[in-house]
Amino acid sequence: MPRVLVLFAHPRLERSRTNRALLKAMPVSERITLRDLYELYPDMQVDVKMEQDLLMAHDVVVLHHPFYWYSVPPLLKQYIDLVYAFGWAYGPGGTALRGKVQFHVVTTGGGPEAYTADGFHGHTLAEFLLPLKRTATLCGMHWAPPFAAQGTHRLGDAELERIAHRYGRMLHGWADGTLTLDRMTGTTDQHHLLNTIP
Repeated sequence: MPRVLVLFAHPRLERSRTNRALLKAMPVSERITLRDLYELYPDMQVDVKMEQDLLMAHDVVVLHHPFYWYSVPPLLKQYIDLVYAFGWAYGPGGTALRGKVQFHVVTTGGGPEAYTADGFHGHTLAEFLLPLKRTATLCGMHWAPPFAAQGTHRLGDAELERIAHRYGRMLHGWADGTLTLDRMTGTTDQHHLLNTIP
């Protein structure tokens, strides 16, 4: 069965009620590994070899982060720049990540309506993530649609609990093989799909 690596990057987790709830909902499983990058690397000095070994040992890579200035927090960008190295992840001989699945778990302050062509930000979340999708594709990885918790400042306790529960189901589904790339890319209703996972 697949092994799931969650790369979590939030420089101020103590201020994020939503991300704390999502982390709390993560299933306890030997097939799911959580790496809190800001806790591991407060000096931004990423252990490239260790992280590459961990990536090699997993099948699904989850990049879990708040949406900072239409992108990822700086440490996660540093991680990608250093760990997804030329000759290892891409380029001649760079096949280490080929065939793995990558997707993003993103939290945004703005609601879904803000991430539309006519909305406040003028583009969809998927469009903002295109550079990261291209990075994954260049490395031979399969891209799964992002899981987004949006409008976080306005989420009530019950809705946040439902979102966190769906996140837990998603990770469990990847780890036990009931959630696949085909199922994720073949639906327009991700929340309904996640509710079908045992």
